[in-house]
Amino acid sequence: MLTHFDAAGQAHMVDVSEKQDTKRTALAEGRVVMRPETLALVLAGTAGKGDVLGIARVAGIMAAKRTSDLIPLCHPLALTRVALELEADPAASAVLIRATVATTGQTGVEMEALTAVSVAALTVYDMLKAAEKAMRIEGIRLLAKDGGKSGAFRAEGA
Repeated sequence: MLTHFDAAGQAHMVDVSEKQDTKRTALAEGRVVMRPETLALVLAGTAGKGDVLGIARVAGIMAAKRTSDLIPLCHPLALTRVALELEADPAASAVLIRATVATTGQTGVEMEALTAVSVAALTVYDMLKAAEKAMRIEGIRLLAKDGGKSGAFRAEGA
């Protein structure tokens, strides 16, 4: 059942006022694939715009906090944790991104985790686009979530 539509098929924000506060967490991932020579700029810290991984981490944190401003039917949430891990993976010639988001509240944080990964990936692209425009943002997905009425979720292979 799609919860963002009323009986007439009109989009609406889900009423969570009757839900209990529970601890909720979500983990999402994605990656930015690039040429080895572009990844070498990240590893050497010589990208023209500065610390690629550090700036992308901060951008992802900021994005998680602003998800309800970007996704029209998301509730504004008081997040209790936003952690981003960005790691250069020379074997895949990619930057791997994982976001963990948590809150105690009436609705989940899956969208916040996915938004954090997405904006971090876009920031990596922005900071490296002068070196390579053919980079690919791939595999953005929810790996896990806990809390709420629907309980735990784990993606296959996660």
